[in-house]
Amino acid sequence: MSEAQTIAPVSAGTSAAKCWSRALELTATIHRNRERVMSTVIEELAARCGDALALLSDRERFSYRALAERSNQYARWALAQGLTKGDVVGLLMTNRPEYFAVWLGITSVGGVVALLNTNLVGPSLSHCINIVSPKHLIVAEEFVDSLATAEQGLTVSPAIWVHGADHARYQRIDDDIERQSGEKLDASERPALTVEDRALYIFTSGTTGLPKAANISHARVLQWTHWFAGMMDAQPEDRMYNCLPMYHSIGGVLVPGATLVGGGSVVIREKFSASQFWNDVIRWDCTMFQYIGEFCRYLLQAAPSARNLNHRIRLACGNGLASDVWEDFKDRFDIPRILEFYASTEGGVSLFNVEGKRGAIGRIPGYLTHRFSPTLIRFDVDKGEPVRNEQGLCIRCAPNEAGEAIGKIVDDPSNVGSRFDGYTDKQASDKKILRNVFAVGDSWVRTGDLMRKDEKGFFYFVDRIGDTFRWKGENVATSEVSEAICSFPGIKHANVYGVTVPATEGRVGMAALVAEEELDLSELRKYLMNRLPAYARPAFLRFRDDIEVTGTFKYSKTDLVRQGYDPATTTDLIYFDNPESQAFDRLDNALFDRIQTGKIRL
Repeated sequence: MSEAQTIAPVSAGTSAAKCWSRALELTATIHRNRERVMSTVIEELAARCGDALALLSDRERFSYRALAERSNQYARWALAQGLTKGDVVGLLMTNRPEYFAVWLGITSVGGVVALLNTNLVGPSLSHCINIVSPKHLIVAEEFVDSLATAEQGLTVSPAIWVHGADHARYQRIDDDIERQSGEKLDASERPALTVEDRALYIFTSGTTGLPKAANISHARVLQWTHWFAGMMDAQPEDRMYNCLPMYHSIGGVLVPGATLVGGGSVVIREKFSASQFWNDVIRWDCTMFQYIGEFCRYLLQAAPSARNLNHRIRLACGNGLASDVWEDFKDRFDIPRILEFYASTEGGVSLFNVEGKRGAIGRIPGYLTHRFSPTLIRFDVDKGEPVRNEQGLCIRCAPNEAGEAIGKIVDDPSNVGSRFDGYTDKQASDKKILRNVFAVGDSWVRTGDLMRKDEKGFFYFVDRIGDTFRWKGENVATSEVSEAICSFPGIKHANVYGVTVPATEGRVGMAALVAEEELDLSELRKYLMNRLPAYARPAFLRFRDDIEVTGTFKYSKTDLVRQGYDPATTTDLIYFDNPESQAFDRLDNALFDRIQTGKIRL
């Protein structure tokens, strides 16, 4: 690395100004070193760090040198398949060090890797595959059955490669990979590649509709990894614990990449486990971990243990840590520093709470407002659109007034963090852009999130706009869930919405149904398991004689959301997808009380 890209040691108690300074310094040269992409960074690190551990798990581990070699094997595999610049490879694989090597290698020779959500099945999965049109699809052996549920809906025909086992219909990729050389590729082997080229597709449901594929350039990959390396002050002695899904930008790119940029190592677990979290952190001697707000709450709800304090954690970094959990979480587990942030995969707005103010998602220092310009505008929730004045322009929110967060779209190659690269779907990208905001002709990217900003400039998350809600760290699009439910024989209407459950983060799905006749709920449950990921399946079903609609024939949700799932508020039959019985059980007062008191956890 160049001198400008070396991270100087700074204590955990460093000032907010130094956090910003490190992040700015590390990202300052991205636009100038146009041919230096993430694989180049890993090659530099391999030369410098050699056999130092980079990625670890109970399944496998890579040193920096081994990671570079493994990624080179995937690069040569891609070239051997005739992959050209811009060709897409889908990746459906669980969390493991190999995951990082796959996308790193393929993108190093111009391929674009689509990181597929491993929870998806059926139409949701086929939709995601279809919209990126992959030439190849790499599927870990444990997800072959998931792919089978989606095959009928595929409109593309990628070559399918199974990782980890022989298969009667598909080729096995790991045997092919082992035959490839891990030596550094010559310049003649690589196509011309710059930071402006596309590297990844990462899926997000956004604020409405089916999942969309966000365009992620090599520049954005470098921006994410180097910016967070600076914010976290990542050092060679650091070890990050990562149990977030690697198909997400945070778990698959930002967390491992930022730690590696600092010369540290990353422990990768397949999925989050509250009971094993601290055992893992201690066993692997981790110094940092990445969180989402929900699992912080889950950790607090776990049985206390003196062993939980026997750790070396210096930093917890993440988003979604609720203010009512913040201090208890920090104090109980003796966390020296919490770095809360807000960002969207598709870009446009990012915030960082480097001061550690409880409940805040970030603040922009005065000396950087010219570069980072998140703004809150008044939003009409009933109309579902920003409020405009007599001149047709948007209105800025007053302090502590909730409004939609937007970010100005700038045409500045040096300001990678403020870019909006959009989606594969141009129409979806256009819907994300708000025009004529404060002046005729200006353009701002919409977040779809309501926030408020206090008098000191701290931003606080309020809620997501529209029907989409968050559950288990995922965005749930009600239109997609409704469509899946209505395709089951006998269902006429399905009005889907989110309801709050005590001691949980976000909202869980509930569906008000109108059926032609009595339904077989066991068959409906099996059907939804093959159609929807676990986080999107409704936990509650409410059967009604009719569905209330607005004047424009849209489902009315306000009263349903207010009434929730309390059986005492209605004569409608309500059923609960009980994790204990693995069935939809009739919700009575006794079962309702068990949910309310946390005796049944969703």
